[in-house]
Amino acid sequence: MKEHRLLAQPFTFKNKGMIKNRLVKSAMSEGMATKDHLPTKEILRLYEAWARGGTGLIITGNVMINDKALGEPGNIVLADDDHIDLFKRWAKAGTSNDTHLWMQVNHPGKQVLKGVSAEAVAPSAVPFPPKLQRFFPEARALEEEEIEQTIREFAGTAALAERAGFTGVQIHAAHGYLISQFLSPRHNQRTDKWGGSLENRFRFLSEIYQAIRSKTGGEFFVGVKINSSDFMKAGFSEEDSRFVIKELERLGVDLIEISGGTYEKAVLLGKDVKPSTLKREAYFLEYAEQLKRETTIPIVLTGGFRTRTTMEEALQAGATDFIGIARPSAVNPAFANDLLSGKEKTLTIKPIKTGLPFIDNKGLLEITWYSQQLTRIGKGKPVKPGFPPILSLLLTLLQNGREVFQKRRV
Repeated sequence: MKEHRLLAQPFTFKNKGMIKNRLVKSAMSEGMATKDHLPTKEILRLYEAWARGGTGLIITGNVMINDKALGEPGNIVLADDDHIDLFKRWAKAGTSNDTHLWMQVNHPGKQVLKGVSAEAVAPSAVPFPPKLQRFFPEARALEEEEIEQTIREFAGTAALAERAGFTGVQIHAAHGYLISQFLSPRHNQRTDKWGGSLENRFRFLSEIYQAIRSKTGGEFFVGVKINSSDFMKAGFSEEDSRFVIKELERLGVDLIEISGGTYEKAVLLGKDVKPSTLKREAYFLEYAEQLKRETTIPIVLTGGFRTRTTMEEALQAGATDFIGIARPSAVNPAFANDLLSGKEKTLTIKPIKTGLPFIDNKGLLEITWYSQQLTRIGKGKPVKPGFPPILSLLLTLLQNGREVFQKRRV
């Protein structure tokens, strides 16, 4: 049996279409929009390169549902059809080579850094820990009508994505953004129908999903990215996560992507990961294995995969249906073709370290370093996998000043 047989195998969804292989380019924040929050020619070139690179499914970086709720500079917003032709060009580029392109739709909630958005909103007015809160405006609790309006905005963005030619959307319910805040008892302390019990905390995500389904066609895919856990005391737990995923399966969600952590606990960046987990490569493999014993919903497992052998073993064991990879695609947009052809057996991702603890310990430069690689691809330039981190730091400071490290995320 060839090592890459399962990776190359198509996956057919029940009552829907097929994805040509088991490789998913997971979302990465590009930060490449115009000042009016629109796609650029660099975005089109980047996604065309990824599509040519052989990935079965590409998931975009955050696309925000309105221009008052921006997570970072350079976010794309899709809230009306004024510039739908630009989004059609993006979809055409990203769906070439028989590739699926799903738009990740998101609202940051209170994770809006000072100077990016004028206001921070959340399920409840619960501050971040003091050391983190200083970077964020004080959040206020959403009114119920605002919650209903946000649900309608998610559905509107998804409908526009379908009209533009994207083959699906992924609802971002992980990493401490607004939906994740609603799911978390740490951040959601409401006493109305949107808070309290897990069933109530799930209501926001449930109604977003159902609103999207009501506004899109039967062939349009709707997936969800969700935490296995927030890895925080009194936060969203693995037990909570399994309940929510079972409910999403019952509702008919097409695909679940498993992640974990928030910007308070950055497991998603590979920080604070146990040595035993690193040895197995996939950060959330143990959770996925247990989930697969309880549900049949297709899943993507993202985070930590570095060898083709381990990817194949995870697929063979039934622990996951798709392998999600993000950072390797930033230094090699053709990673899927190389992996499937046998040219690439190990994905070497070196830590981005400057020797400055304040920068290195928080993973701040890793985000900007990879964004710089995406920008090079978008400009038609070759990537620089060996680009020295200290030069990346100097370039970032020269272009943006120190405050850039307060305004970047994955």
